[in-house]
Amino acid sequence: MFDDLRDLYQEVIFDHNRNPRNFRVMDDPDREVEGFNPLCGDRLTLYLRVADGIIQDASFQGSGCAISTASVSLMTEIVKGKTEQEAEKLFELFHKMTTGEEGEVDLEAIGKLAVLAGVREYPARVKCATLAWHTLDAALKNQEKSISTE
Repeated sequence: MFDDLRDLYQEVIFDHNRNPRNFRVMDDPDREVEGFNPLCGDRLTLYLRVADGIIQDASFQGSGCAISTASVSLMTEIVKGKTEQEAEKLFELFHKMTTGEEGEVDLEAIGKLAVLAGVREYPARVKCATLAWHTLDAALKNQEKSISTE
């Protein structure tokens, strides 16, 4: 059973890497933040359009490893239609899940993002999975135009 689940998770990651969702430059974004992971070479630009505290649209451009690309693809799908507060809560849950810092995370609460839970077993890959999320965090806080995982 566990092997079947791991295979399914790997297939979702491969699918999002091969066919990333929301991979485009957005016309007239409200927020635009660049993210860079020097360890792996992952580089992305995240675009958000936010109105009345709700993420109306999310997209990205860039290049990176399969985990980084799958993470940003899944993230842009999931945050659309969420409030900024809901997206912040997802960031917190995702960070806890991938780093394993504060115990177990309810994987049902995190939805499709659970496919990336296994990266916590590979510390070098955690930054690949969390790059998009740290970039989102910076965009939601409207603080920085560029972030790095280092």
